[in-house]
Amino acid sequence: MVSVFDCSLIELGKIKNRAGNITIVENSIQVPFDIQRIFYLYDIPGGESRGAHAHKQCHQFLIAASGSFEVLLDDGKVKRLIQLNRPYLGLHIPPGIWASEINFSSGSICLVFASHQYDANDYIRDYNEFIDLRNKSLPDIN
Repeated sequence: MVSVFDCSLIELGKIKNRAGNITIVENSIQVPFDIQRIFYLYDIPGGESRGAHAHKQCHQFLIAASGSFEVLLDDGKVKRLIQLNRPYLGLHIPPGIWASEINFSSGSICLVFASHQYDANDYIRDYNEFIDLRNKSLPDIN
């Protein structure tokens, strides 16, 4: 069964230039899965929260493209808090982890790469249901 310690920070690297830096993200190279969907969260008021769900099959990779926020990871037994505040650092969240993005700085942008197209049935949005699924050790949460 996956745990919060299976969530990993991955340095994407950056190419420095006096005119500005660039970070390259290539499918299944820096991100540990094939990217099927990209979306981003923005115009989030400072201090607000987003997320608060888990996935049954979808992997996610979060980057603070601008500003900063924290990700509270929860596997039903252990919680882990990760701060994202550099655009060349990403957080891989495998399926089966409850994740909440919290404490957004004003003007921040959360860039998300996902391993699956949107499927409402893949989301676990109720925390009690998440705990029940974790306790049952369902095979589709690995």
